[in-house]
Amino acid sequence: MTVSVIIPCLNEKNYISKCLESIISCDYPKNDLTVYICDGMSTDGTREIIEHYGKTNNFIHLLNNTEKTTPFALNIGIKKSTAEIKIILGAHSEIYPDFIDECIHAFKIDPSIGCVGGVIENKFNDAKSEAISGAMASVFGVGSAHFRTGAKEGFVDTVAFGAYRQEVFEKIGYFDEELTRNQDDEFNYRVIKAGFKIYLSKRIRSKYYVRARFKKLFKQYYQYGYWKVYVNTKHQTITTSRQLIPAAFVLYILLCLLILLIETQMGIYLSVVLLFYLGLAIFSAWRISMAIGKIPLIIYSFIILHLSYGIGYLEGVFNFLIIKIKPTRRLQKSSR
Repeated sequence: MTVSVIIPCLNEKNYISKCLESIISCDYPKNDLTVYICDGMSTDGTREIIEHYGKTNNFIHLLNNTEKTTPFALNIGIKKSTAEIKIILGAHSEIYPDFIDECIHAFKIDPSIGCVGGVIENKFNDAKSEAISGAMASVFGVGSAHFRTGAKEGFVDTVAFGAYRQEVFEKIGYFDEELTRNQDDEFNYRVIKAGFKIYLSKRIRSKYYVRARFKKLFKQYYQYGYWKVYVNTKHQTITTSRQLIPAAFVLYILLCLLILLIETQMGIYLSVVLLFYLGLAIFSAWRISMAIGKIPLIIYSFIILHLSYGIGYLEGVFNFLIIKIKPTRRLQKSSR
């Protein structure tokens, strides 16, 4: 079975070599494999690295993405590929040697499966990224995002780094090029709506190098929340109920602050819920790492994940549902 790996890329000189080396080292026959790195005109030396790999590995190809956003990159690679299976991968990722073989195996579980994916192992380089990595692999941190927590194997509503049958694109089209974020969630929503199934296998394994700065993490999840509302307005539905929880949390905090100004005692009573949240955060952080010095950073990561998504979601509600404007220019850029 022929396979294409499609990698959106922009200024990734510190990671692209590891990503390509993992693909080169995979067990899958190279005669049946092509790799398309869709680069957003990188200026940091990334293109030169890709070209070097392409000279010694004729299945690796560099494609130009002049629009510089992820959905444009994905569509460029998908349209270029003639493979039966197309795998979406990130430049910050590495795959295990049997990754592609396990994707092919998972498709055989049920003929209605249109997309398969696996579990991401978060990798880190320092204390901050270690804390972020732990929080992003925790149920308390990311809820039912099973591809991050590894808590489930079976049919799911979305995966990261999905492998798709060619007939999926023939039936539902391509990634929505309006979406700077959430383009994979939106696409997977259409996959299921079209009658295909999405399967998550724990045997499909990859690694992902998380952001090492809290500021970038905040922007990333802020954008996730913001663009999720835009996806909802396009489909006239709430695609997943879990997306509402961070926004409700932020609203509850604002309500507590408001009531504290009006009726101090009532505000204190309401704030007990926030103490319960803090208790859960401490317990979850302790389960991730029993090292006392690491727990505060993990708790801080939880707070960033939840508040940033919730704030972004609420801004999306205000922009798209109340004043009915298009996405702002500042949020049309990736958080990389």
